Amino acid sequence: VFSRRLIMMGLDKSLSSEEGYARQRQPHHQGYSTVAGILTVMAVVGVFASFRVVPPANVAVVTAFGAVSRGTLESGLHVLRPWARTVNFKLKTQLVDSENVVPTQEGLNVELDVAILFRLDPDRVRELFLSLGTDYVEVLVRPELASAVRGLTSEQSAKALYTSGRRVIQTNLFDELKAKFSTRGIILEDVLLKAIKLPKLLTDAIESKMKSEQEAQQMEFVLSKEEQEAQRKQIEAKGIATFQQIVSEGISEQLLQWKGIEATERLAQSNNAKLVVVGNGDNSLPVLLSAAGGA
Repeated sequence: VFSRRLIMMGLDKSLSSEEGYARQRQPHHQGYSTVAGILTVMAVVGVFASFRVVPPANVAVVTAFGAVSRGTLESGLHVLRPWARTVNFKLKTQLVDSENVVPTQEGLNVELDVAILFRLDPDRVRELFLSLGTDYVEVLVRPELASAVRGLTSEQSAKALYTSGRRVIQTNLFDELKAKFSTRGIILEDVLLKAIKLPKLLTDAIESKMKSEQEAQQMEFVLSKEEQEAQRKQIEAKGIATFQQIVSEGISEQLLQWKGIEATERLAQSNNAKLVVVGNGDNSLPVLLSAAGGA
């Protein structure tokens, strides 16, 4: 009995020590599980964060810790380092409007509403990002457009802006802006001169002058036409006179008498009239009288 008690006491101590050891190890196992769970979540998040989608008609510049990658990414799905960042640039045609109040050659202020169409060169987007960033429209496009409009308008008169000068300004604007934008990776497609607003008094004066010039040109046209008509009539009259002279020289007195005799014979043979022939001398044609009905 005594030995049995000793054995039981030994077992109790052994179980107590194992339970104590298990209690001591349990916090360590829980800590390891928590760390493993966190690492797993971070790994999953990192995998998903590595995917980048570049929208259609865009290219992307990749940056990381202030450095810019050498190339660009085309539209589609890409796998990058989780800490990398992408900056998208549109390749579609963009429209920029600009309303300007500028002086003319005479010093008069006019309002010009200009619009330009442009797009980015995909091969030079990285260069554009390094030099201008993403705000290239406000930093480069608008200031250059305003400067070019002001410079070209000051070389034109107000009347030219109202008439033929519009096309000149539009063409010169395109050439100047195309040269400036091309050095920065921007392709200019078109320049649109949408509206030109002059002071009302100036507009009325220009329209009145243009109307007078048109009337003068119309009068010159009428006078030129009348002069040409007079020359035509003169030539026609000269031709008729020449014809009459030729005819008169070609008809003799004997031919006229012979034609008169032939006409008299035809009248005498007619059944519809009675002829009275009255002579008028030896060398003259007879005088013919026609009377209707019988006598």
